[in-house]
Amino acid sequence: MKITDEYIYRQPEKFRSILLHLISVFEREMPELDLLFKWGIPYFYYKKKPFCYLAPNQKKGFVDAGFARGFQLTGNQDYLVGEKRNTVKSLRYYELEDIDNTILVDVIREAATLYK
Repeated sequence: MKITDEYIYRQPEKFRSILLHLISVFEREMPELDLLFKWGIPYFYYKKKPFCYLAPNQKKGFVDAGFARGFQLTGNQDYLVGEKRNTVKSLRYYELEDIDNTILVDVIREAATLYK
């Protein structure tokens, strides 16, 4: 079993379900992504560059899907969280039911256009 899989399956059910769903959407939309284990979390790479990390925050109760070039995204700004970060913006999910696949797919597709 890969270290990424071990990490995901060690998460509490709430976070595991969100992570597995997000991974399935990312892999369906962009099969060329590589899911690696970087900086202690699952991290998708695209064209050998950081694309999006998946970070459960158990203390605050959400999973962040943080897009490495998030501040370059123009669409879906009402859903992207920037906080005090310089480059990353994320989609934040507190429950599996919070995931709107249409928005997620739209952000993934726009983010992919930033990698030429």
